Amino acid sequence: MIDLDAYLKRIGVRGRPSLAETHRAHVTSIPFENLDPHRGVPVSLEQEDLERKLVGERRGGYCFEQNLLLKAALEALGLRVDLLLARVRVGAPAGAIRPRSHLVLRVHADGAIWHADVGFGTDSPFEPLPFGPGGPFEQFGWRYRVVQDGPELVLQNYRESGWADLYGYAPEAVPRVDVETSNWFTATHPRSPFVTGLIVAQVRRDGARLSLSDRDGVALAERTPDREMVTPVARESIPELLASRFGLPGFRLDQDGRIAQGAMNEYG
Repeated sequence: MIDLDAYLKRIGVRGRPSLAETHRAHVTSIPFENLDPHRGVPVSLEQEDLERKLVGERRGGYCFEQNLLLKAALEALGLRVDLLLARVRVGAPAGAIRPRSHLVLRVHADGAIWHADVGFGTDSPFEPLPFGPGGPFEQFGWRYRVVQDGPELVLQNYRESGWADLYGYAPEAVPRVDVETSNWFTATHPRSPFVTGLIVAQVRRDGARLSLSDRDGVALAERTPDREMVTPVARESIPELLASRFGLPGFRLDQDGRIAQGAMNEYG
């Protein structure tokens, strides 16, 4: 069982928050980050490890960690939660089939069914969406919708060029062992983007979205519904940015320029 009081304190809420309140507080309090797979550390999905890392150590995590932690909290609040696996479509060539490397939650609450996801980086919805095709839904100026594409439901968001696919998933619950397998692939496969690159993101309470990536050179990006500002930064500044902009102190760069964990508040 999750230490619900510690979790709620971590996300800054009290009492018995609703599904929407819990989702919104989680996604704006716990950063998205792949620092462990990026530095060659396997990602454990055991409940005690999730709580130690994301709650006790005030770290972040990626989709499997984030959404499993949310699932445990929602179940402690009396809700029923199903696990669904999705294929990320962002950046995929037309017709490409990617692995099911993203975890989504289907939540039964208040006589309705909801699509919940606090683990898709800067594109995570602030609050749950009604499950199934529908929308558009506007949250802090950001627009989402869900469309049917054959056997899959596809989450989209609206950009300057129009509606864009984020990920697609079959609306069928999967067993925990399938999640463990997908997590192992995502955290350890030598061509996984979570192994080869750095991805850190934070959804802010005012609706802005901040990210740090080294995909096309190291850059810090801040997005609002109206604008995007991308600032190239030196790789040597990554530890300081992790600490000052994402609340992730205690990292440094090793001699090869990769992320390593050092003493708390050690920037270099």
